[in-house]
Amino acid sequence: MRRTPIVLACSALAALLAFQGAAQREIRRGPVFSITLPAGKASQPLDGRLLLLLSTDPKDEPRFQISDGPNTQIVYGVDVEAWKPGSAVPVDAAAFGYPVRSLADLKPGEYTVQALLDKYETFRRSDGHTVKLPMDRGEGRQWNRAPGNLYSKHTKLSVQADSRISLVLDQEIPPIPEPKDTKYVKHIRIQSELLTKFWGRPMYLGAHVLVPEGFDSHPEARYPLVVFHGHFPADFGGFRTEPPDPNLKPDYSERFQLAGYNRIQQQEAYDFYKTWTGPNFPRMLIVEIQHANPFYDDSYAVNSANLGPYGDAIMKELIPHIEKKFRGIGQGWARFTYGGSTGGWEALAVQLLYPDEFNGCFAACPDPIDFRAYTVVDIYKDKNAYFLDGAHKRVPRPGKRDYLGHVSATLQDMNYYELALGTKSRSGQQWDIWEAVYSPVGPDGYPKRIFDKLTGDIDRKVAEHWRENYDLRHIAERDWAKLGPKVRGKIHIYCGDMDNYYLNNAVYLMEDFLKKTKNPPADAEVAYGDRAEHCWNGDPKLPNAISRLRYNTMYVPRILKRIEASAPPGADLKSWRY
Repeated sequence: MRRTPIVLACSALAALLAFQGAAQREIRRGPVFSITLPAGKASQPLDGRLLLLLSTDPKDEPRFQISDGPNTQIVYGVDVEAWKPGSAVPVDAAAFGYPVRSLADLKPGEYTVQALLDKYETFRRSDGHTVKLPMDRGEGRQWNRAPGNLYSKHTKLSVQADSRISLVLDQEIPPIPEPKDTKYVKHIRIQSELLTKFWGRPMYLGAHVLVPEGFDSHPEARYPLVVFHGHFPADFGGFRTEPPDPNLKPDYSERFQLAGYNRIQQQEAYDFYKTWTGPNFPRMLIVEIQHANPFYDDSYAVNSANLGPYGDAIMKELIPHIEKKFRGIGQGWARFTYGGSTGGWEALAVQLLYPDEFNGCFAACPDPIDFRAYTVVDIYKDKNAYFLDGAHKRVPRPGKRDYLGHVSATLQDMNYYELALGTKSRSGQQWDIWEAVYSPVGPDGYPKRIFDKLTGDIDRKVAEHWRENYDLRHIAERDWAKLGPKVRGKIHIYCGDMDNYYLNNAVYLMEDFLKKTKNPPADAEVAYGDRAEHCWNGDPKLPNAISRLRYNTMYVPRILKRIEASAPPGADLKSWRY
């Protein structure tokens, strides 16, 4: 076909535009980092998430400066598979970054630079899926502290758009020493048959057990047991047998705007020791569980398609082992549970899912207990988790606030932070663990997304699975005819009405149900802290900074009253009351 002058001109213009576009893409390529895995640091190819970290804050290593808040530094992540020792992997503009989306958008300047490999292991699970995940190695699934993870020395460099920078993973995070037993704090670790079968490799559960004063001198005593749920504990927290260290350099708590908060914590821990060993304090066992797993620092203490039967493993293997070893009474009327945040959700969940095995739960600032208020998202009705859409406007949904409502992160911010740290729900962070616990398994063996991590679009089918299996308000209402008589008078929920993560929204919905149910009545307690943030736990007289350190001294006396009012005839109410 013969071309007219107009056609030729259009072709020339198109070619010019294509050339300019290619040139612009070349300009926007940004710096490229070449990360080397030394031959001496691995005996075989490695899988994992390779993280490039950049910081303009000289206070610490970049690996300790990544968060979802406004003071975060910068991270870029790429998945690596079968990375051969002695070779290098490039990290360039294609890597997903947070909060600067691409290296092509990075401002030129001086940065402290570091790289880290979060190692993955291969699991051949009993459900037939083979997955690659980071395994806890005693640190509570923290990528920046996990023993065995490789990283580079942090180096201050000039980073320009055309920079080509090499880093070497020549450092390795060392093992973490095991905590040692003391007179009052004992440590146990057992291999779980249920979890080992599911994961296709040895899996363990641990616990820190606080034994009462007089435990050794009263061998005839049998004790009530309290499970204090919460995030991964390196040791039993908030218990100190010595006065505060007079040489301790006071720190500053940004969260509570308190100088010397570390000293306050030590004093509270010492005060608890004195109360615990005092003549009138109830003698019980208090247990903090270690159940870190490939997805998070704890399992949420329930059975899960992606995590395995952690609920049954804790209830059928770990707790009976503890009660046998430390002379627990071993009956439901003498078991209680409490916790805050993740631990608050767990406390309420195990009370509802194992109603005969506990005689009361104290759930403080629980993670969303009604998914109509999945923080600020209704996963059953909303179309998008990140934005409230109107005809002509998109409003970003808030993710974190202070008690005055000032927003420091959006839901998109929080999830992009996680997506930089790991794909396929492998970041080890909050939104990914909710997904890992609550979702069905996807075709690739990883959790099905409740919403698209890039766009925020919600998957309604996944939401239905969440509702029937993990929406605690829905489960309570659906099963109340059978469940109600078993949990009447056992449920206590506390939350600040300005919770940083909007967790009070779901508590309101649960409260509505607990108030209206009549057959039988719930006889539940729900209370709110005025202008209180996360994690208010039911004390209206003390500020959050103090009350959060007093879970044990707050709840144990209330547990004693419940035991005295509800223990069955013939129950042992004497051997442990010395």
